[in-house]
Amino acid sequence: MEDQNAAGSIKEDIAEEVPIFLNSKPPHELPGFGSQNSSPTDFVFFKEANGETASIDDIHPQSLPTEPEESHHRSQSVTINFPVSESPPDFDQTLKVMFGDNAVIDIGINDQKHIPENGDSSNATTIKHLRNFSRRMCASVSSANRFSMLPLFESSNDARYDNFKTWSGKLERQISNFRGNPIELNTISDSQETEAESLPALDRYLDALEGPELDTLRASEKLVLPEDKTWPFLLRFPISSFGMCLGVGSQAMLWKALALSPTMSFMKISPTINLVLWCIAIGVFSLVASLYLLKVIFYFEAVKREYYHPVRINFFFAPWIACLFFAIGLPPHVGKNIPQIAWYALMAPILSLDLKIYGQWMLGGERKLSKVANPSNHLAVVGNFVGSLLGASLGLKEGPIFFFAVGLAHYSVLFVTLYQRLPTNETLTKELHPVFFLFIAAPSVACTAWAKISGEFGIGARIPYFIAMFLYSSLAVRINFFRGFRFSLAWWAYTFPMAGAAIATIRYAEQVNNLNSKALALTLSIISTFIVSILLIYTILHAFVFKSLFPNDIAIAISHKKSKSKNKLQRSTSIDLESCESPVKPAQ
Repeated sequence: MEDQNAAGSIKEDIAEEVPIFLNSKPPHELPGFGSQNSSPTDFVFFKEANGETASIDDIHPQSLPTEPEESHHRSQSVTINFPVSESPPDFDQTLKVMFGDNAVIDIGINDQKHIPENGDSSNATTIKHLRNFSRRMCASVSSANRFSMLPLFESSNDARYDNFKTWSGKLERQISNFRGNPIELNTISDSQETEAESLPALDRYLDALEGPELDTLRASEKLVLPEDKTWPFLLRFPISSFGMCLGVGSQAMLWKALALSPTMSFMKISPTINLVLWCIAIGVFSLVASLYLLKVIFYFEAVKREYYHPVRINFFFAPWIACLFFAIGLPPHVGKNIPQIAWYALMAPILSLDLKIYGQWMLGGERKLSKVANPSNHLAVVGNFVGSLLGASLGLKEGPIFFFAVGLAHYSVLFVTLYQRLPTNETLTKELHPVFFLFIAAPSVACTAWAKISGEFGIGARIPYFIAMFLYSSLAVRINFFRGFRFSLAWWAYTFPMAGAAIATIRYAEQVNNLNSKALALTLSIISTFIVSILLIYTILHAFVFKSLFPNDIAIAISHKKSKSKNKLQRSTSIDLESCESPVKPAQ
């Protein structure tokens, strides 16, 4: 019964929107309409209520139906039916006009003699107007079928987005109403087919998504946002965009090391390059951080979904790691050092994230490490080593050792888990192959951090350095492994691990000063800079030219609960003339 009422309401809504001349009986039910043997002089006669037939010649203008005083007793409508044909000449054949509910007149469009000459000129003007209007319709659309395929409802706003908006995001509707331009939302939306949306439970991500990065929707699931439309930009802007900040910020560190290292003094690198790269890195970070801050303000629910995503949560380390890069790569022109309080301020959020993520790895459950392990988890470890490096550079002792120990313990566990590739871990798709370079990041930064803590590049620093060099070589020789897939933000995973390996090699060359170490440091530095330059150009092209850098973020649009299987009302976008059983009442 509810379905019938809903279907009736849909018909009423459709009837109110479509033009009045599309709400008569279907063309095939009108006798003589659209027949191949018809001509401009062939007319179809319809019986009136009294049983008599009438043609256009027999109808006196005064006998035409007029609008009654009491409009609710009798409905009047004028309906034009066009022949269903692909050839435009068919449109010039006939014009059928229905007056009232029973009287229908067939007028030859090209036959001028059938226009009443003796009578009220207003009725003749009406018929001329209908004929001219039909010709204008013929010029704009090739057939009635094509016209009926036009969508009934066009709305730039969708109620399904409201589930992701914060109170500040809903101000848009209030401001619009205040200005007198209320925003109309779709009365029928897919959001009515699921439960009221809120933050998904922890196990919903694993149930609804698949793939190593949990970013592919399972076939049995349905999104709470429209799949066939492009979502608002902020909803498509992911936390992984901070990977660009890591890549550019690490370049500022690299060129500072090249400019200040006595071993690389033969290159005569100007500190100005470090200053320029540092300013570019600050600019990129400001842009990305501002956009994501807007997402926090207007779509906080979407940010929460990313935070509780078992893979995306690792990228919440990226903004703080980028700030650590900026502090380490601070140009001498800007300042010699930063206050120690800045180190505590930057390490506080990293410690908080460590407590959350490492606790989940240890305590098990759906978020246990063997269940969610992927190379992106290295971001949860790298921050500890970068913090240790900065703290040791500022003269701190206990704090850097603490974070180095915590990072070393969990990197060992993560390294073994990723190498085992347990049955619960899926193989990475080709598009995610660049994240394998994150294997290099942790040991590269760890060796420089320990060298800074201990004061020399000794055995404790050389062990992780050689591990990083071996991993770098094992990945570099597999060129085909990193070819044949489209560009995405995942490509930025190449950048800061390569820069970290180059910086570690520069420190190693200072301890082992020979031609081989210098040549290796120079080669890795050139490769790192070249990769970042190429990726920066690619990113700009895909963001502003191709506009394909930020597709719809499927991972955050899963439903709170699994969609219930029930009878759904399918509304066609085309106008179904057969579904309209009676003419529409015109506005009085």
